[in-house]
Amino acid sequence: MDSVFTKMPAFLKALFVMLFIIVLVFCLIVGRSLLIPLFMGGFFAILFTPISMFLEKYRIPRTLSCIISLLLMITLAVGLISFIVNNIVNFTQDFDDVSGRLVSVAANLDEWTFENFGINENLSEKIESDYLLTILNENSKSISAFALNSIGSLSGLILIPVFMFFFLLYRDHLVNMMVMVYRDRDPTLVRVRISNLRKVIQSYIVGVGKVMVILAILNIIAYSIIGIKHAIFFGVIGAILNIIPYVGPFFGVLLPIVYAFLTMDSLFYPLAIFACYQGIQLLEGNFLTPKIVGGNVNLNAFITFLGLLVGAAIWGVAGMVLVIPMMAVLREIFELAENTKPYALLMGEEKEKIKELPKDEPKD
Repeated sequence: MDSVFTKMPAFLKALFVMLFIIVLVFCLIVGRSLLIPLFMGGFFAILFTPISMFLEKYRIPRTLSCIISLLLMITLAVGLISFIVNNIVNFTQDFDDVSGRLVSVAANLDEWTFENFGINENLSEKIESDYLLTILNENSKSISAFALNSIGSLSGLILIPVFMFFFLLYRDHLVNMMVMVYRDRDPTLVRVRISNLRKVIQSYIVGVGKVMVILAILNIIAYSIIGIKHAIFFGVIGAILNIIPYVGPFFGVLLPIVYAFLTMDSLFYPLAIFACYQGIQLLEGNFLTPKIVGGNVNLNAFITFLGLLVGAAIWGVAGMVLVIPMMAVLREIFELAENTKPYALLMGEEKEKIKELPKDEPKD
């Protein structure tokens, strides 16, 4: 089959590749309600594999070790969700005079536009508490739908731990399957590459987790000094959203800025939050991530950015979270075969080569 494909004209090869991509994207979109929990389960399975292996080292049966790892994951997830929900509920007590704040800002804006441009939209008269409540009621369903779409569907909440359990339980079978797929290669080499792949993903996840903890501490300290209520919540949310490259940190700081704008009586607080965000992101981008996460996934910036756009278009927020580990796995799989190594090179960072002059050529 490989020889037939190799002998095809270049335009036919390109056509087959394009058709494959179209079919793949179609399947990803149609099967998102099943595929998102499947990949999420694999994501958590890789993360909790060391715990399961540690328990099995002390002669604990694999089934029991998988159950313990699963219960630990569920406990952490429930604790995080409870923390977020409780803080969101507390927000309702801080928005009693939001409409008055918006009316005051709108009146100042009307005055400024009328003095400079002669335009008066009467925004202060259009903003009323009843109007705001109507907007919230109309969009409450869309907010709920957005939260569900992040995990594929409501059934995804049940399927994610189920898939995680089976991935942990049958991880040796998956390794044996990969060995059979690449049966023309040395089985020991394939097993080593798969083991290294798991370690790469684990190192990436652990590194990102360390960065998130440090960012959460820095955010909490900054917000507490500024005087923002719910500083712990905003700091933790900002750190969690940092897992989504490029766009996650922006949305992480947007929430406290909007909250400060609506509840504080001065623009100093939103501006101070934005200034702290810039400083923390400068520290994270130039020191924390390069030193802690480093080049664990070895993906170049262009492929990472393109993957984020594709992941967001296909699977939404879940796609943006999963796309980096998925592409790292795909790049390592491409490394296993000679025919696919060019694709691994395309996805990875280009290594710097030392240019040497030929010996017979004089140096300038």
